[in-house]
Amino acid sequence: MARRRGRFLVLGLDCATPQLILDSPAGDDLKHIRSLMGRGCYGRLTSSIPAITCPAWMCMATSKDPGTLGLYGFRNRKDYSYTGLGIGTSLSVKEPTVWDLLGLRGLKSLVMAVPMTFPPKRLNGWLCSGFLAPDTNADFCYPKSFRDELLAAAPNYQVDVRDFRTDDKQSLLQQIYDMTAEHFRAFRHMMKTKDWDFMQVVEMGPDRLYHAFWRYCSPDHRLYEPDGVFSSVIADYHRFLDGEIGSLLELTSDEDAILVCSDHGAKTMVGGIAVNEWLIQRGYLALKPDAPREAGTKVSPEIIDFARTRAWGDGGYYGRIMLNVEGREPEGLIPPEEYESFRDRIKGELEALGDDQGRPIGTRVFKPEEIYRQVNNIPPDLITYFGDLDWRSAGTLTGGRLHIFENDTGPDDANHAQEGLFVLAGPGSEGRGEVRGATLYDVAPTVLRHFGLPVPKDMIGEPLL
Repeated sequence: MARRRGRFLVLGLDCATPQLILDSPAGDDLKHIRSLMGRGCYGRLTSSIPAITCPAWMCMATSKDPGTLGLYGFRNRKDYSYTGLGIGTSLSVKEPTVWDLLGLRGLKSLVMAVPMTFPPKRLNGWLCSGFLAPDTNADFCYPKSFRDELLAAAPNYQVDVRDFRTDDKQSLLQQIYDMTAEHFRAFRHMMKTKDWDFMQVVEMGPDRLYHAFWRYCSPDHRLYEPDGVFSSVIADYHRFLDGEIGSLLELTSDEDAILVCSDHGAKTMVGGIAVNEWLIQRGYLALKPDAPREAGTKVSPEIIDFARTRAWGDGGYYGRIMLNVEGREPEGLIPPEEYESFRDRIKGELEALGDDQGRPIGTRVFKPEEIYRQVNNIPPDLITYFGDLDWRSAGTLTGGRLHIFENDTGPDDANHAQEGLFVLAGPGSEGRGEVRGATLYDVAPTVLRHFGLPVPKDMIGEPLL
């Protein structure tokens, strides 16, 4: 048994970005977050590569990188066929989470709305799955009876908003507020009624808000309109969220540790790089003769002529490049002995690609084996941050254009940023102020250290205190 001491509360805010909360003068209105900053320490929290909800929250929970987890995004190759893709779920996570480790020592955990916890796994405590659970009609809680208790406490609880890429901004805004309020209603109820040692919750509201309303609030966005009808939406929501956070803090004691953190940040999306159009123009990707060519066509395996293709790409906030290797893929063209030289060629050409005026944009291209401790399952051959995440990867056809200035999967004006944030208050953190160099891998070791438990040697991070 671990020695009993103050509890540990992790308040996860998906996508919460430091420049708007820690740095901005508007952050002075966030009295509860500012109070925590004054009591303890705070700073940037470097995300995983890729900096995306899945796998970042599981990287945080396990202190293992995406390569070790074998999770490189929402969708992952299951095999070297062209169609074998699977969605990452809790069953994909083979490494122990921090709540698993606490449970082995008899400590109880209350885990609510953390992404990639569906389907729910057994733990010493209670869990309701977060983002990627289909809805509240599913068996998304452990134990199963926890679902009934949750919905009794928060009858309008929803896992996520219905569609954050919509032109109906007013309706979406109301959905985000309603979702956040109901989440915190459930969080408060469980916080008061369960005998927990460790509690982690995640609110998806900031992510949905940023992607939908960034252009209205960020002066560096090309479509920014000062004093527009939505110009104060993000600041207003932050104040609302701060109030909800305050309602949880009222239920803690001075012996408890409180960590507010995000999985990654956000930044203005300049535009999109049409990765498959680029591959077609370079002669690396060929479509079937009868394949549709109009703008908006998804470049799916069904329309690719793999007998004439050496590389294909995928869209998203970051880009993934897959190579068609002889003896590995069914119709592989690249001889194994030329794999590394061809991969270096693609990497160099992508990094040299400029904006629509030919100006350098600082694209970063990663080889999985160079950034991860292990490379499990089937990674992309290359992971691409176009313009260091200023530009999105557009996977659809775009009528021959390499650069687009609208998102190819629906209205979206923010991309992810590598730096999230953290604010930590509680025993041992008093008055430490800004801390530099923290990563999301440090969260699980910090929790274990708080409870006087050893940090496993295979964890990447170090305790923040």
